[in-house]
Amino acid sequence: MLDLILPPRCAGCGRAGFLVCPVCTALLRGAPSPRPPENPPPGLPECWAAAEYAGAVRRLLLAFKERGRVALGPQLGGCLAATIAVALGESRRALELVPVPSSPAVTCRRGHDPVRGMAAVAVRDLRGSGWPVTLAPVLRQRRRVADQAGLSAPERAANLAGGYVVSAGRVRPSGCPTAVLVDDVVTTGATLAAAAAALRAAGVQAPIAVTVAATRKRVTATRHARDDQNLVRDPR
Repeated sequence: MLDLILPPRCAGCGRAGFLVCPVCTALLRGAPSPRPPENPPPGLPECWAAAEYAGAVRRLLLAFKERGRVALGPQLGGCLAATIAVALGESRRALELVPVPSSPAVTCRRGHDPVRGMAAVAVRDLRGSGWPVTLAPVLRQRRRVADQAGLSAPERAANLAGGYVVSAGRVRPSGCPTAVLVDDVVTTGATLAAAAAALRAAGVQAPIAVTVAATRKRVTATRHARDDQNLVRDPR
């Protein structure tokens, strides 16, 4: 509603007159490429991302997730769609985008599920480009997980082990399209590895995971996690 009353300001840099200014859009779109974490956990799919989780890109994601700037969904979802298109080439193979879910409590607090929202936009954009793609929100949290902020890579992996499950009857055990895991950021890869494990337990392989951004170095990821801890306590 504020965007309707007041002139918008770029959520990445604060420039007046834009939801996302051209400079921050260029940073957000970045250069889609494989961006695996350091020391990836076992079972982690091939990870692609468009940008580094820093600066304006980080501020855009936090504004969307934690500060109610849901109008950023089309830009962020479009970033996912562009990255998926680069990662999978021009094959136009059938896809199912599987968003990594937030817990019901976190979704209620935020008022939306940011990853599912971005994935829905990506589906729309890819369909518009001729891709046979569907949204498959088949994962759910099996149990409560601890706050990830500040945890080391081994601690994150232990925290999320067995944390996801596929909803009964939601994924076919064979003959289904390629499953693509979708999340906002990849840090240590623990979340995506746990989500991929849940899909494999249901008989579905997810060979690739796509995120908007990726942390570049472990020291950078640790610093950002500590910064985020001061901003929000996020259990997902």
